[in-house]
Amino acid sequence: MHPIVEKHGGKYLTLSRNVTVLEGEDRGNTLIAILQFPDAASVVAFASDPDYAPYGKARQAGGINSFQMIDDTDIVGTIPYLAAA
Repeated sequence: MHPIVEKHGGKYLTLSRNVTVLEGEDRGNTLIAILQFPDAASVVAFASDPDYAPYGKARQAGGINSFQMIDDTDIVGTIPYLAAA
């Protein structure tokens, strides 16, 4: 799947089974993947790429999971290296 991520300008920040809950409810996560893309349009292009479809279907069929997009803004505006939301 790496070539599809790279095709849309993305990169993996982590793909790990080492999940430790430090606070909050343990949701039983057995794998965490965090990817970074240059912008929201690239994420949408990746998620809707026909080459990704078989992987997405396998991910959905393989368990309870979520696929979420977040931006790099600071809702409070106090972190100097993030844009204020």
